[in-house]
Amino acid sequence: MNISEIKDLMAQFDQSSLREFTYKKDGNELSFSKNKQSNFSAAPVESQAPVMQTAAVETVPTPQKEEGQSSSPAQLAAEGDVVESPLVGIAYLSPGPDKPTFVSVGDTVKKGQTLLIVEAMKVMNEVPAPKDGVVTEILVANEEVVDFGKGLVRIK
Repeated sequence: MNISEIKDLMAQFDQSSLREFTYKKDGNELSFSKNKQSNFSAAPVESQAPVMQTAAVETVPTPQKEEGQSSSPAQLAAEGDVVESPLVGIAYLSPGPDKPTFVSVGDTVKKGQTLLIVEAMKVMNEVPAPKDGVVTEILVANEEVVDFGKGLVRIK
């Protein structure tokens, strides 16, 4: 199974109303799921072939304000330049469902560092920091649909 076949299956699955899909070919198995569970369980497969699987991405709310900061969150939120979405798509705050977020409020970032990903037409587009600074606010939630020009992150 080559990468173009996998991408084609992913695109067809995403456009379908199916919740789960398993594809077997040449001793390989590929499973897709749109269910909200983070642990994927399937019936045991007798062959020892490698199994590729994707799990549904769970939405985890990102805290916009943290208690105990040296300056008030309201002051931080009002400061800094807004990084806008370069295209219409779905914003992802982390590289994967079980991975930590790219940035959090209070993080120091360098110019060019990835702040988040915007998925458009099955392409993951990294949104880089336009300058060095400190993240003062995250303006979107994980998996939120964003329009062109919508504020994503504020950097001071």
